Amino acid sequence: MKKHVLSVLVENRAGTLSRVSGLFSRRGFNIDSLTVGETENPAVSRMTIVAAGDDAVLEQIIKQLDKLVDVIAIRGLDNSSYIRREIMLVKIKADEKTRPSIVEVAAIFRSRVIDISPSTITIEATGGMEKIDGLIQLLRPYGILEMARTGSVALERGNNVLSVSNGN
Repeated sequence: MKKHVLSVLVENRAGTLSRVSGLFSRRGFNIDSLTVGETENPAVSRMTIVAAGDDAVLEQIIKQLDKLVDVIAIRGLDNSSYIRREIMLVKIKADEKTRPSIVEVAAIFRSRVIDISPSTITIEATGGMEKIDGLIQLLRPYGILEMARTGSVALERGNNVLSVSNGN
């Protein structure tokens, strides 16, 4: 199934996230990733939603979201027209023998070591989903103890702007 990325501007108020996620669950749509944060306007939040399905599913999701009072603007992002990133923190088992190779793997992926203890090392990585997945694959043999990923955030490239004033 194809992954679709939606950029949704919503009113920044209590219950908005619940209403949006509730719409997905009521319709039987699965959310692969959902991130929400305040925009340059404190009254507006941007949701980046990643969901799987065919184009008909995407169209249905957009139509249903557009009916919600809290939704200001929605845009489906095309693969070539946006920048997408996520952040991951990962804590790996490490000792004196394995620590140098873990640091080397982190460096190859342009990640940062943000904490070291006698038995662990914690890495921060930022990038596309493929980069993050690749880093995880190389770190897994060392023993991943904990991991937290933000989910995707995305903005359109160039002059295209999804804002309160220009709507869709």
